[in-house]
Amino acid sequence: MVEVRRRGVATAVICSDPFQRLGRNQAKVFGLPELPLVMIPHPLGGITLDQVRARADHALPELVRLAREVLDD
Repeated sequence: MVEVRRRGVATAVICSDPFQRLGRNQAKVFGLPELPLVMIPHPLGGITLDQVRARADHALPELVRLAREVLDD
């Protein structure tokens, strides 16, 4: 993800709450601490399709906000 971002492609990592610290640490390790993390409720596995859709709905406003930021630059 970091390499894609460095090539100028708008990127963000979507992860569930328990993995926020890991996501931040990995972004720092790879030299891009400002890589956006879009958080969704945990868990993602073992849930119904409706619950997956609810998590996507939860993430969508933040993804739209990040896309607008890129377009405004």
